[in-house]
Amino acid sequence: MQLSDLKGKKITVMGLGLHGGGIGTVRFLSWAGAIITVTDLKSKEELAPSLEKLKDIKNIVYVFNQHRPEDFAKADMVIKTPPVSWSNKYVKIALENKVPVEVDSSLFFKLCKNTIVGVTGTKGKTTTSTLIYEILKAAGKKPVKAGVGQAPVLDKLKDLEKDNTVVFELSSWRLSALGRYKISPRVAVFTNIFPDHLNYYKNMEEYIKDKKYIFLNQKPEDFFAANWDDEVLNKLDGEIKSNLIKFSKNKVNHGKSVFLNEGAVYINNGIDEKKVIDVSEIKLKGVHNASNILAAVSAATALEIDPKAIKKAIAEFRGIPHRLEFVREVEGVKYYNDTAATTPESAEAGINAFFEPIVLICGGSDKNLDMSKLEKIISQKVKSAVFLKGQATDKLIDAIRKNLPAEDSKKEFLMAESMEKAVELARIEAMNGDVILLSPGAASFGMFANEFDRGDKFKAAVNSLK
Repeated sequence: MQLSDLKGKKITVMGLGLHGGGIGTVRFLSWAGAIITVTDLKSKEELAPSLEKLKDIKNIVYVFNQHRPEDFAKADMVIKTPPVSWSNKYVKIALENKVPVEVDSSLFFKLCKNTIVGVTGTKGKTTTSTLIYEILKAAGKKPVKAGVGQAPVLDKLKDLEKDNTVVFELSSWRLSALGRYKISPRVAVFTNIFPDHLNYYKNMEEYIKDKKYIFLNQKPEDFFAANWDDEVLNKLDGEIKSNLIKFSKNKVNHGKSVFLNEGAVYINNGIDEKKVIDVSEIKLKGVHNASNILAAVSAATALEIDPKAIKKAIAEFRGIPHRLEFVREVEGVKYYNDTAATTPESAEAGINAFFEPIVLICGGSDKNLDMSKLEKIISQKVKSAVFLKGQATDKLIDAIRKNLPAEDSKKEFLMAESMEKAVELARIEAMNGDVILLSPGAASFGMFANEFDRGDKFKAAVNSLK
């Protein structure tokens, strides 16, 4: 596909949203000369912040509070927001009328001529993508982020130069679109796989199927970096057609690999081992981040980056917002924002990052995940917990209550209907030397716009403490 193919085409953008992706898509399409219809189930008033950012773009048809069948049946192309299902009735209308349906990721890959490093996994995508970006920058390359955290996607195409390398964070939803068009990135990184989005997928098999599109359509000359400590990923050998780089927290003796050994990170190019950095020089907090570092080093190895640049970037990297982010210390209590921990496994990793007593703020809305792991770690390692209201919280409290001694069966739990109240209750529970940790282990919808809104409200509440 060429950029000129979009000029004069009638394109329906399904879902403007409030998080920036839809805005980037509309700006790009306007620049490309497309005839744009934007359709969203939200009202004009709800979408006001996004509309304000597009007020300089004229000749867009907006459809609020509904989707109209004709906008899907009579378009030349539909671009749907990633979380909308392929079984959605309006998406089906487009497909039945032979209208191509894209996601920002598939359109980007079709139009982009640059090398793309794609990063996926249940957790660790944003940290790994950001660290790859920092390594490339330290090496004097000119990396560009697409879809990393809340970074937009399509409008990045306008400014790409020939020597840019794109670092693209790929959710299962974005990968589903790549799978439909048999596309995979030149360098693929797979951090891990845990149960997630089971309110969207029927089962884990469907979720894993979409995730695997990160590498399934790679060519023999491409590279695939896979977490060999993950029990799902280390069974993929027979499906991999590209150059495999295994990364592990244990020494790997065969093939190309990146691993931890005797307190240091090593690269094995298949012939020789080379030490990159001592663990003692790494500032990034959390045992789970060791795998993210190894994943980023694997991608850098595939791109033949000098180990000195890799070491420099890792040594200077302190993490990213919303992931074990230190906010403030008040009266000897340290506050950490780990709102991106939206699964029980990621909350467990956040809790295990600390040796200090923890007052935990957790819970929220349900993604049909098993909360028993989080119940166990809370019971074992958490001094006190404050729960954010939601269906996942109800499941979590039920699991905790079942394992309480008989005399505590009617125990009252600390519940909060707002982040301000949660921080207030947590502060009462904490004392000098403790950590107050927001690591929810659940989704945010209902109380918050998204997990980033939840983290921002946590930081605002903490920063307002006197």
